[in-house]
This record gives sequence, structure tokens and C-alpha cells, in this order.
Amino acid sequence: MIETTKALEEACSTLAKSDFITIDTEFLRESTFWPELCLIQMASPDLEVIVDPLAKGIDLKPFFELMANPSVTKAFHAARQDIEIIFHLGDLIPHPIFDTQVAAMVCGFGDSVSYDQLVQKIKGVHIDKSSRFTDWSRRPLTEKQLDYALADVTHLRDIYITLRDELEREGRASWLKEEMAILESRNTYDLAPENAWQRLKMRLRKPQELAVVKYVAAWREREARSRNVPRSRVLKDDAIFEIGQQQPKDTEALGRLRTIPRGWERSSSGSAIVEAVNEALALPKEEMPRLPRHTPTPDGAQAAVELLKVLLRLTSERHGVAAKMIANSDDLDRIASEGENAEVPAMQGWRRELFGNSALKLISGGMALRFADKKVETVEF
Repeated sequence: MIETTKALEEACSTLAKSDFITIDTEFLRESTFWPELCLIQMASPDLEVIVDPLAKGIDLKPFFELMANPSVTKAFHAARQDIEIIFHLGDLIPHPIFDTQVAAMVCGFGDSVSYDQLVQKIKGVHIDKSSRFTDWSRRPLTEKQLDYALADVTHLRDIYITLRDELEREGRASWLKEEMAILESRNTYDLAPENAWQRLKMRLRKPQELAVVKYVAAWREREARSRNVPRSRVLKDDAIFEIGQQQPKDTEALGRLRTIPRGWERSSSGSAIVEAVNEALALPKEEMPRLPRHTPTPDGAQAAVELLKVLLRLTSERHGVAAKMIANSDDLDRIASEGENAEVPAMQGWRRELFGNSALKLISGGMALRFADKKVETVEF
């Protein structure tokens, strides 16, 4: 393993001469808010390296400079968590990037295909998974563990080349660029505490309740980050919802809630939550958050959704693109209800060309589905 800054500089200098590199990370985050980076694996056509970010005195600056190098494409598989780590530690987003999981969906390998599956389908190789649950923070790592870690980037070279060439051959490289723009956006990773409530599976709807949930969730987010512990260790989601519903204005009222441990209301955290509740309740009504109003489903819309599901499957099979990549169930519901006015990904960019325009024709009567020769097909009028 690379354990010194000088060795890392030399490796990154060599890797930077390639048009592309493959990259993967191993990390732990069971007991922390921020993932703990334990290993970095990188490979170009000519070099394979493993970096130990836990090595004493190592400076990862050469690695971050490589991640920012616009001349080198960084190929990941399921890139989001790897990029989140790089963003947190280096305050940058790797660019340009190529996510082989997304590319595989565009190329028809199915929904959210795993790395193991791609290696098997493209290279015909079965990966030994026995080291999958390694504690990557422990040292020393065995040769078997290091071989397993390195395989995550060595096979990825062939997968990247295969998918890149397939996208170019099918004229779909621009489709992937649209998806990579989302992964390369700082907004994907730099989530403001004030927006933390939007990640919760909301059970409440009243503006006053939502305001309390928003303020308490923001406090929890800041607390979890500052202490570097999982959100649930600060306050569980169920407690946030009960606080939003009951709106305790003092510590005594907070202590009566079922989800609050006995005595916890007398802590500094209890006082901070009560303060957050009172701040939320002091908001003018017009500034309190609101959930989007649910548009009543028009008569016949559910039947239209069922037809759109069939059309989506036909489109997926015909063009060799994973259905999940084209549209999701919410897209179909909104297209059936709102038609041309549906502001969903399936009605934008390449998805509209592939599916959205046909979906509009189907629900407006300009297209039909029929069963002929033991298969379903579309008929345009």
C-alpha cells in the first residue's frame, strides 16, 4: 500500500497521464456522521495502486488534485458515496466522472445493476466476496483483503471501456452526461441543515407541525455533524414527529413525550429542542412550510397509469434501457393526471424523446396498444 505523501505524489503523477482512471473507496460510517475513509483504490491501463489514508503523516493533496484534473475521466461504480467522501475531505467534486452503474442502466443491463453482476456479464469472472465485510480500518490488512479491494478497480477498467464504447456506438453518450451533471453538482452533497426535514418520510401535514419538524431536524443535523455521530444517536425520527405533533413549549412538556428518554429533557439538548420549537411556533403563518397540495386523480387516470406501465416496459425492451432509468411510478402518475404539464424527468431531455412523447400520445388517444403475434405492440393513429 502507498503510505507516504511522496509515493502518492508519484502514483498520482503517473495516473494523470492516462485519459481515464478507475476509482473506489472503502470506508466505515456505522458510528459516525461523516464516513471514515479507510482505503483508496485507483487504476489506469498501466498502473494499479492502493492508498492508505490512515497512514501516519500522509497528505492526500495529490489525490485531490488528481480528482480535480479535467483531463482525466474518473470512472466509479455507484459513485455517490465515494464522491460524498471526497467532497467532505477535499471540498471538491471529481470532474469529469463516469458512473458505470448509471451507464449500465442506459445500456440495458437492468435496474441498479451491481458491480459483481457487471463483472460477471462483461468479463465472465466471478468475484470472491469473502472479504466484503472487512473492517477496513484495521491494520494490517491481509493480502487476500487487498486483492479483493484492488479487484474493485481492475475489472472496472474493462467495464468502463465496454460501456463507454457502447454509449458512443448507440449515440447515448449525451444521455449519460445529463445524469453525471447531477452527480457533479455540489448541491447533491452540500445539504443545508435547514433542508434536513425534507429527507424525512413525512407523517404530518399542518404548517405549524411542519415548522416544528423543520427546526428540530435542522438542530439535529447540526448537532450530528458537530459531534460526528449518526443522526439517530442525537434524536430518532419518531421523536421529531412526536415533537412536531405535540409542540412542547417547555422542558416539562418535552419530558412527558413517550419518545424522549426519562431525564433527557433536563439536558442541554432538551433545552435546545424547546428553543427550536418556540422559534418555529413564532414564525408568521405565511412563512411556515407547506407540503405540495395533492392534486385529485382524474377519473380514468389509474387505468391510464396501467397503460403507461405497459408502454414503459415496451420502450425499455425496445431500446435496451432500464425502465427505472426512463421513468418511475411518480412520473407515470403525474403524466396520467397532468399530461403535458407534468414537470417530471420523464418529460425532459432524452427521456421525453424516448418515452414522454409516446406517453402523451397514448393518454390522448393518438396511440393504442394491441396484442398481436403473442406480443404487445403500439399502433399510432
